[in-house]
This record gives sequence, C-alpha cells and structure tokens, in this order.
Amino acid sequence: MLNDGITYMHEHTTIDLSSVKNSEDTNLNCFWQTVNEYKILYEKGVRNIVDVTNAGMRRNPIYVKQIADLTNINIIQSTGFYTEKFISGFIANQSIKQIANFMINEIEVGIESTDIKAHIIGEIGSSKNGWTLNEKKIFAAAVLAHKATNKPITTHTTLGTFAIEQVHFFKKNSVDLSKVVIGHLDLNPDIDQILNVLEQGVYIEFDTVGKQNYLPDLTRINMLKEIEKRGYVDQVFLSMDVTRRSSLTHFGGIGYAYLLDVFVPMMLEHGISDSFINKMLAINPQKFMNRN
Repeated sequence: MLNDGITYMHEHTTIDLSSVKNSEDTNLNCFWQTVNEYKILYEKGVRNIVDVTNAGMRRNPIYVKQIADLTNINIIQSTGFYTEKFISGFIANQSIKQIANFMINEIEVGIESTDIKAHIIGEIGSSKNGWTLNEKKIFAAAVLAHKATNKPITTHTTLGTFAIEQVHFFKKNSVDLSKVVIGHLDLNPDIDQILNVLEQGVYIEFDTVGKQNYLPDLTRINMLKEIEKRGYVDQVFLSMDVTRRSSLTHFGGIGYAYLLDVFVPMMLEHGISDSFINKMLAINPQKFMNRN
C-alpha cells in the first residue's frame, strides 16, 4: 500500500474547518500551491502521504487524487468522523452498526460516490480530557469497521489528552493494538503519559511538528530523545498536520518541507540517531500500513 520512501502519516491535502473555527485561514483549498509543495516533498524523498481528512471536514476525494496524480505522491485517503464540533446530525441519528457500515462502504466501494477507496479509519477523535456520547459511538463503529476490513485506525487526541483512555477502549474491544496509532501526542508535554501509551503496544504520532505556538519543537525533540532512550523506536511516526493556508510557503508559512529541512537537522543536532529518524519517517509507516 505504501511505496518505499518517506511517509507523512497525518496530513490534510485539503480541509475546510472554517464554518466552526470562523476563520478562512482554516479553509485549506489551495490546489496549485499544494501541488507545488508536494512536488518539493517528492524531490526530498517523500513518496506517501496519509490524508486523514474525513466526513465533516469538507473533504474532496477527487481533488486529492488529482494532486496525487500531478505530484506522483501516493496519497492514502481515509474514512470516519472527527470530533463533536464537526459531527453532523447524521451520527446522532444512526446506530453504531450503521456508522460502521458507512465506513466499510467507503473502504470496500468508494468515498462519497467515487471509486476512490479509503485505506485507513480516522482521524476519529476525542475532546479535551474526555469524549462525548457521539465521539464514543464513532470509536465503537470504527472498531466494527476495523474488524470487518482489517484497516488500521488513526486517532485524534485534543491537545494530547485522553490518549490512554482511547487505548483502553481498544483493548477492551479486542482490537489488535499494532493496528492503532494515537495522534497528536506531541501536544502533551507529559512524557510519562506518552511512555504509558507506548507501553500498551500502539503506535503514536508526533504529528504537529512546527506548531510551536502549542509546544516548542525543542520540547518535542527532548521527548523523542527519551522515547529513543527507552527503546520505543519502532512505534513512532512524524508529520505536520497542516490545516491552514498560512502554513503554506506561498502565504509566508513554514511549508510541508519544514519537517525535513528544519526539524530533522534539529533532531540530529540534539542527539537523536539517524536510525530512529529513518524508522519514524520510512520504516515504521511501512510496517504499520502494509501489514496484512
């Protein structure tokens, strides 16, 4: 499913959260600017992007496929529903099984009346320090869809909170934890909580690299150093979770290549090994996504 090379494991090729966030900056609908950014990534060795834009985020599967075709990057698309603020009345009025069937259909038939199939379930999310009834319903549906299709699950944690509770839910429902990745843990500065999640056997993402208004990148690097020291090098992915126009270089932002051009050299400068970096960017995503 993934090609050899670097993988960004948690991105949004296009996404529109502006109706909730009341900011046009969060309407990332910049076709040619994104094509240019992805072509630069390809030149730097990126061959795969896991796009976790799902229902409720104004996704556009054809748009994403067109960008994949123009850039030669393999873009994996997803199915699922996001957090409470972005859930329509559809969820409240559907049973867990009906929601699961929606996901299964997008995996086996295609997303939104296309023949473009989803290959990952997510990003399904919990709110800060807990989840709503609708969010928990989505997690339950994701479990059913996962068991029916064997597709991996990727999650959203708000500011890195409620991660261990997500893991316990999956364990209670007999989900293979090697098929689960818990997202945004680099927004939680509590390394002990992160290590506790890793101990359970799931993957985690440091996927908001460059968002220093939330947490300095040096803090992320120090946490990664501790993770490497503890031996959890096979369970971590990297990405940037770009959702705003202002993040693109065309609009004066740091751009998708920041991860490779700035963050990787910072990791090396501060003592993170080449081996661990290669695992996070290439080997671990391959193992996670290509496992039968």
